Amino acid sequence: MPAKSSAQITDVPERSTLAAGRNLLFLREEELRLAQDLLFFGYRDFTAGADEILAELGMGRAHHRVLHFVGRRPGITVGDLLGILAITKQSLGRVLQPLVEEGYVTQTPGRSDRRQRLLTLTEKGAALERRLFDRQRETVMRAYREAGPAAVEGFRRVMHGLMGDQARAACDTLEGPPALGPAR
Repeated sequence: MPAKSSAQITDVPERSTLAAGRNLLFLREEELRLAQDLLFFGYRDFTAGADEILAELGMGRAHHRVLHFVGRRPGITVGDLLGILAITKQSLGRVLQPLVEEGYVTQTPGRSDRRQRLLTLTEKGAALERRLFDRQRETVMRAYREAGPAAVEGFRRVMHGLMGDQARAACDTLEGPPALGPAR
C-alpha cells in the first residue's frame, strides 16, 4: 500500500465531483485553487458596500481597518494598533492623521506613560464605523444563516488556520476584555 500524502484527509473513496467542503478526500490543487477563488471573490463582495461608503468620503480600506480596530478596542495604543495592522508607523501616520484632523479619531496621552498615544473613536468616527459595520454585517449574517451553525464553526476554524501567529495573537487580544470598557 502506498504511503499516504500529508494532505490526505480520509480513506473514503474519491468522488468525481467537488462538493464544496463535503467529503474532500485530498487537498488537491483544484480544491486549493477553489478555496483561493472563494477567498478572493468573498473578500471582494464583502468589502464592496463599505468601499462605496469610504469612496464617498475620500477614504479607503486602510481607513476602514483603523476605524474598525479602534472601535473594537477604544483606548488602544498606537503601538498595539501597529502590531494588529502589521504596518509601519509611517504608513499608519498617513491614514491616522486625516482621521484625527477630520474628527473621526481622538488621540490622548497614556495614563501611566504620557508618551503613549491612546486612540478612541469620536461620535463622528463611531457613527461611520457603525455604518460600515452595518453594511458588512448584512453580508455576514446572510452567509451564516445560509451555511448553518456547523459551517460557521468550520469557517472560524479555517480562518484561524489561515492566520499566522501574529494575527492569531491579535485576534485573541480583540476577543479579550476591552481596553477602556465596552466598545459600545
